[in-house]
Amino acid sequence: MADNLKMDNRFIMKNWFKKKIMETKDTLQNEDILQDEAIDQAEIAQDMADTNPISKELATLQAQISELKNKLLYQQAEFDNYRKRMMKEKADIIALASRDTLAAIIPVLDDFDRASKNEQFTEGVNLIWQKMLSTVKSKGLSEMENPQGTDFDPDMHEAITEVPMGEDMKGKVVDTVEKGYLLNDKIIRFAKVVVGN
Repeated sequence: MADNLKMDNRFIMKNWFKKKIMETKDTLQNEDILQDEAIDQAEIAQDMADTNPISKELATLQAQISELKNKLLYQQAEFDNYRKRMMKEKADIIALASRDTLAAIIPVLDDFDRASKNEQFTEGVNLIWQKMLSTVKSKGLSEMENPQGTDFDPDMHEAITEVPMGEDMKGKVVDTVEKGYLLNDKIIRFAKVVVGN
């Protein structure tokens, strides 16, 4: 009886495997058929698109829409850059709007400075000079630091002449003839200096 039971189990297992193999084959065949049908439908749709003028026109319009979207994005980026550049230029213009006026006043400041060193410079004129200095400083004008004894810097100084000096003063500022001025940290007049040779 045990042998019969083993034989029955083998028979059942063998039949079960055959059934599974057949189901798998059928599934694979069905998938192949479905895949072939999908390929055929795609080919038919492509043929219809090639022969159907409406489908061609639709594809052309979609390509144009895509191209126009790209152009729009490019134009928006370009406009944004333009807007930022204009804002920066406007800020620079506002910051330097009084440049010409203040540059014209600088020689007057030089004259006041020279006159203040004279003993006959009255207290009233000194008060006017101080008021003028505070007014131009409030508009962003400031004197450069006295460069005497520092290295000559062509970005900050204008050399008037060179004078023979010792090795320790070679290439250094010996004297300042006219002060340099900055307007909002931008040079509007270089300091005129004498350089050691």
